[in-house]
Amino acid sequence: MSRASLSTVLFVALALAACNSSSVLDPSAIGTPGQTATAQPPTGQPPASDNAASSSAAAVQPPARPGRIRLQVAPIVGTSVEAAGPLLEELQQRARQRGVTLAGSSDQSATHVLKGYFSVLNEDGAATVIYVWDVYDPAGSRLHRISGQQKATAVNGAEGWPGVGPDTLKAIADTTMDQLSTWFDSAPGQG
Repeated sequence: MSRASLSTVLFVALALAACNSSSVLDPSAIGTPGQTATAQPPTGQPPASDNAASSSAAAVQPPARPGRIRLQVAPIVGTSVEAAGPLLEELQQRARQRGVTLAGSSDQSATHVLKGYFSVLNEDGAATVIYVWDVYDPAGSRLHRISGQQKATAVNGAEGWPGVGPDTLKAIADTTMDQLSTWFDSAPGQG
């Protein structure tokens, strides 16, 4: 079996395990604003290239204008609280910088719900985080998908999530919010 095929098989197995695991991170569990929602398993294929953060063309309709965006972050599937802490903190910081308001779990005025699904692969002293973010409207229709992978040297040679450093997760958060902002800005009448 080729290395690419093995990576694909491992990703699918890890993604399925993550979707069925109880390792769902509720952002409020780490002291961030209470943002919860029910996570749904992702659909689609894994990204094709290393360190590529790619935005899928899964947009169904244009998003609300940035000034009116209220983003609710659902529990993250497939990662530990320790690993996701830096990710959520950076997402919050980047959202504020981009003028995106984060809505709490009980906030009925959320215009979008962001659901994340993560897996980590270790190979040859490197940790690769594979991620998928789905953006839903309040009615539960998927509007957009962001997917990618971030590769870095494993921290202290550790395997799994302990081998993923905070800088790797922060880079994912930065890329995610940049891609979300670009998508939000693509609504008609912006400019």
